[in-house]
Amino acid sequence: MQYIGYGSLKERAAAEIRSAIVRGELEPGSAIKDVELAEKLGLSRTPVREALAKLADEGLVESKPHSYTRVTALDVKPVRDAFVVVKAMHALAAGVAAPMTTPDDLAAMRAANDAFTRALDANDAAAALAADDEFHAVAVHRCGNSAVEATIDRFTPLVRRAEYQRFSSPAARHSVTQHQQIIEACEQHDGQLAARLVDENWSTLVEEL
Repeated sequence: MQYIGYGSLKERAAAEIRSAIVRGELEPGSAIKDVELAEKLGLSRTPVREALAKLADEGLVESKPHSYTRVTALDVKPVRDAFVVVKAMHALAAGVAAPMTTPDDLAAMRAANDAFTRALDANDAAAALAADDEFHAVAVHRCGNSAVEATIDRFTPLVRRAEYQRFSSPAARHSVTQHQQIIEACEQHDGQLAARLVDENWSTLVEEL
């Protein structure tokens, strides 16, 4: 039997609750009961409570001791604030990474964009979101800046619901072409162009905000 540590249980709970919030299964303002969640996830209350605390740090959950725990409302300002930071960090990563892009990086980006296209064809917003993450992660990892990666990890959860809505609409198809242009800029090792294209790609999300 494979041992699953406490930390792994907490991360699993956080991932599943986060996904339910992003997909709208747990709607903005809806109450969250740790007992019910623990039963649904087949976990004890402890990792679920820790997962909710993590999601509170991410801005997806809010709570008042002895009163309530609920999904945060879609407050535009904090989401916009997070979006500006995430967009800037991804553009910075692309600008730094493009001159160092390897053939393996390009192959990974093309594979991610192909997966993104298939997900859109299947109207699978969750899969499209995952493929988009894989696409942009190539530059984030290649740039080698841990502060950039940590900042993206910190603020991305706040924009997830807007991303999911974006990838649920036909307008998301435009990102396929934008991704291809980014790949070409990286293939040319043009950091300035790659940064501008990534900024433009992320800017399409403004419509959902």
